[in-house]
Amino acid sequence: MYYYKVSIIGSPLESFTYQSSQTIISGTLLSVEFNSRKKEGVVVEQTQKPDFETNDILEILDSFYSQKQMQLAQFIASYYICSLGDAFSLMTPFQKQKSENRAFSLAPSQITLSKQQQNALQFLQQHKVSLLFGDTGSGKTEIYMKYFEAIIAESKRVIFLMPEISLTPQMTKRLEEHFNASFVMWHSKLTPLQKKKALEKIYSGEAKIIAGARSALFLPIEDLGLIVVDEEHDDSYKSASRPRYNARDIAIYMGKLYDIPVVLGSATPSLSSYVKFPHIRLKGGYYNSNKTFVYERSTEALTPLIVENLKKTFEKKEQSIVFLPTRANFKYLICGDCGHTFTCAFCSVGMSLHQEKRALQCHYCNFTQAIPQICPECSSHNLVSSRLGTAQAVKNIAEFLPQATIEQFDRDTITTANKLKKALERFNNKESDILVGTQMLSKGHDYHDVTLAVVLGMDNMLNMPDYRSREKALSSLIQVAGRSGRAKDAKVIVQTFNEAFFQAYYGKYEAFLEDEKLFRAELYPPFKKLCRILFAHKNGRKAQESMRAMQEKLQAFKTIEIVGAKKCAIEKVANKYRFEILLRADKSTDIIKAVRACMVPLAEVDMDPIEFA
Repeated sequence: MYYYKVSIIGSPLESFTYQSSQTIISGTLLSVEFNSRKKEGVVVEQTQKPDFETNDILEILDSFYSQKQMQLAQFIASYYICSLGDAFSLMTPFQKQKSENRAFSLAPSQITLSKQQQNALQFLQQHKVSLLFGDTGSGKTEIYMKYFEAIIAESKRVIFLMPEISLTPQMTKRLEEHFNASFVMWHSKLTPLQKKKALEKIYSGEAKIIAGARSALFLPIEDLGLIVVDEEHDDSYKSASRPRYNARDIAIYMGKLYDIPVVLGSATPSLSSYVKFPHIRLKGGYYNSNKTFVYERSTEALTPLIVENLKKTFEKKEQSIVFLPTRANFKYLICGDCGHTFTCAFCSVGMSLHQEKRALQCHYCNFTQAIPQICPECSSHNLVSSRLGTAQAVKNIAEFLPQATIEQFDRDTITTANKLKKALERFNNKESDILVGTQMLSKGHDYHDVTLAVVLGMDNMLNMPDYRSREKALSSLIQVAGRSGRAKDAKVIVQTFNEAFFQAYYGKYEAFLEDEKLFRAELYPPFKKLCRILFAHKNGRKAQESMRAMQEKLQAFKTIEIVGAKKCAIEKVANKYRFEILLRADKSTDIIKAVRACMVPLAEVDMDPIEFA
């Protein structure tokens, strides 16, 4: 009889010992009984017979994790302080007898690079990890595609990562037309049948370019030759659930593991990547039009200035985009007499007003209730809304421009890839005149005839309790403004009381990054490592006691600083009370060592956090 350490896929627990009469190699996927249920597990290693009874392995499956996947899972479990089972749950295993690695010949290239682009490509090819710091419209995609051709010519394959919101129909069409059947897309909105077909092409070796969201990193790809992380600054690369990994950082680790180059790309790179890796600057855009910036000192509102410009643009038969950071009609519903805010029954946050659904909805746990007519505190009927949202902006614009076709462009309306494709087709065919949306507006879409961009809510982004708030606000403005003036001169109206900040750095993002270095030195990443430890429970006292117990243990470690131990800014989410400890240190190894030694029940670790609510 042989004995094996088996990690249960998706379990937060450590490995368990099972027995089998067969010799099984590490990485093999199995069926085992766990908590009286049939579960999948993976063989971590063979071990000695334990001094307790063990269960039989029920079935040896036809799937396995490669040695590289095993090493990657070990790294994720170690660095992000989670179980191996959590790490393996991210990955798609290989299939026995499936890999063929078909030969592929690429048609003669139709891509011609400028001298500046050619220099950039050569720079990227000379470095193991590099940053392509290119302005919006400067031709980063052409450089990527030329690099892809070179990798395919070596009979190797490419992972092309993009934020899910950037997986646009335009990008898909462009890659499909150039790489034909050798290209596949991978993201959460694929149907089960589409995922099955994509996996068949990956297993067979037919797929040479695998483009997708962060989960594409964990697909069973042999002969990997390059990883490109586009929009590397985007927060969606960071997982919000256990294990809380950052796909950009995992891509960089995989570059070392597979000994392959990794390219990071962005028009507004994170300070972290700018400081850590060699970069090449790609200035200017394909379009030579001018942009005029108008700064208006106002809170989020459709002011007479904005209304007038939207009307003028419509009358000239040109198009506009309006950016707001908030979905729904309004962010909050408040009593105008006593100030009472309508909050979620299960979360300590204000609920958003959705008039189309005739409901207040929590954007954290999705709890929904009918729109109240009176204040429960003072019985007043004077209920007022604050923080304009996309749905209300569409409604308001329609009142003064009834002849215009206005589309809402956010997660409330664009729920499928097909809806996204259709909305963009309507806009580019000039069937719609104004797009009103959230961050989705700024991501990788080509708008041919936009001559007015209205940007609201910058001050709310700038004043968020986040050490990266300046970076995020400036990046958003650059990304949204970059979608206008593609074919003609454009106007950008920015509503802010912080004109001096935005005016100083728009078009001078390198200068901003250099100044930001001084702001963050000795306090924040990339010069320090941070770790946030979360404690959540329906009983607030239990969550707090767990936090205090861990805080006491951590005080023995002198190489880490306990920045704070307190209630979370949003104290309750989904009916659980939340507490947190924030740690700071010079080295991640010091944090990992301390946290592992001090773990208590309820603690969930977030290494390199980007969310502080």
